[in-house]
Amino acid sequence: MRPQPRRALRIALAAALVAAPLTVAATTAAQAAPAPATAAHLNGVGLDDPHKKDIAMQLVSSAENSSLDWKAQYKYIEDIGDGRGYTAGIIGFCSGTGDMLDLVQHYTDLKPGNVLAKYLPALKKVNGSASHSGLGTPFVKDWAAAAKDPAFQQAQNDERDRVYFNPAVNQAKADGLRALGQFAYYDAIVMHGPGNSSDSFGGIRAAALKKAKTPAQGGDEATYLKAFLDARKVVMKKEAAHSDTSRVDTEQSVFLNAKNFDLNPPLKWKVYGDSYAING
Repeated sequence: MRPQPRRALRIALAAALVAAPLTVAATTAAQAAPAPATAAHLNGVGLDDPHKKDIAMQLVSSAENSSLDWKAQYKYIEDIGDGRGYTAGIIGFCSGTGDMLDLVQHYTDLKPGNVLAKYLPALKKVNGSASHSGLGTPFVKDWAAAAKDPAFQQAQNDERDRVYFNPAVNQAKADGLRALGQFAYYDAIVMHGPGNSSDSFGGIRAAALKKAKTPAQGGDEATYLKAFLDARKVVMKKEAAHSDTSRVDTEQSVFLNAKNFDLNPPLKWKVYGDSYAING
C-alpha cells in the first residue's frame, strides 16, 4: 500500500480535512480542454508515449511533491510518519512495504558494489515495519549521493514502470480507456498500491465495475471513469492522511468534465489548493 502525499503539513491537516467539506476549484472546462492545433498530434496517443508519460509524471509530482519537477525527486527521502518507514524517490518507494528493497536490489544488479548495496540486509529486516534499524542518517545521506548516479535513476525508472506504470496502463488499455483513464489508473496504483484488497487499486476497480461497464465491455468512457474516481474517493476518505481528495476533484475530474480523454495540454488544475499548469 502506497504512502500518503509527502508534505508533512498534510498529515497535521488531515483530521481537519475529514470534517471540512472540500471546495472544488472553479476551473473551467475551457482551461482543461485540449488546444485544437498545438496538441492535435497527441490525439489518440496513450500514456506510454514519452510526452504523455512526462505529463503523467508531472501530474503525480504535483500531488506527491508539490512540484512539477519530478526528476528532482530521485534524491527525495524522508519518514513522513505513516508507519511505512522511509518514503523516497520518484514514486515514493517505502522501506516498510518492500518496493524500496526491490529497488536497491535492482540497482545492485545494475551496479554491484554501489553505495546502497550494503543496506540490503537492513532493508530486508525492516520490510513490513516502520523501523529505521540499520538505516538512519547514513542511509539517508547515501541515498542522496546515489541519486546523482544515472544507474540509480535508471533503477528507479525501471521499478516505477515494472510495479506501477506498466500494469496500470496495460489494464487501462484492456479496459478500453484513453490517456486520461490510463492516468487515473496510474495515480490510483501509486497511492493505493497493486493488489485486489478493497483499499488497493484492484479493489477500487472492482467497486467501479459494480457501477458501470468499461468501454471494452460496451460502456460509456465518461460514465465508467466517474464511477472509478468515485470509488477511489471512498477509499481515500477511509484514511485521514488521504482524505483530501483534491487530486481527484480539482485535477482528474476537471479533465474528465472537459472530456479531455486524450489528456492533451494545455492542462490547468489544483492540488491541495496549489495551482499548476502544463501548456504544451
